[in-house]
Amino acid sequence: MGSAMKFISWKALGLLLVLPLAAWAANPALAGRWRLDPKRSTALDGWTAWDLVVSLEGTRVDLRHDMQWRTTKLTATNAVDTAKPTTLPDFFRVEQRHMALYAVRGTLTPVRAEWLDSERTLRVEATPQIESSQGTGPMRIYQELRLIEGDQELLLIELHSTRGKPLVYRFTKVTGEK
Repeated sequence: MGSAMKFISWKALGLLLVLPLAAWAANPALAGRWRLDPKRSTALDGWTAWDLVVSLEGTRVDLRHDMQWRTTKLTATNAVDTAKPTTLPDFFRVEQRHMALYAVRGTLTPVRAEWLDSERTLRVEATPQIESSQGTGPMRIYQELRLIEGDQELLLIELHSTRGKPLVYRFTKVTGEK
């Protein structure tokens, strides 16, 4: 191998070592529409249906929550970036309707996201400012979105600093719908 090829090989290896792992492409199996399986999930207080729509673009991951309660519909998106921390003006929390924990108006929520398990798990950590009857303060939220069962099921595990038990939601991939 010539000296020019050795230089290129070392340069390529150096680039691989310098690039952050978050810059690698996300697992495309996570993208798409996922429908909640309520029988195998934590009770969805305040809602009767939930579709989670995941969109991937580079290091950005959009988590769109299509929620329904009878005829009332709500759509909210949490856009996270696996390459850098972000802040969101309206971080959506599924349980926020019935917990009497309200986001403090005008505050931004710090959010970090990263890929785990060879891009089969997306970890999201958020710290929204919450107002309750006891006052205001940060709420820590830890989420893992895990691909399981041949990429046709998605498991969402949420831990909240305001709850003693995790929230566990199972979704099934929706095909043929947008």
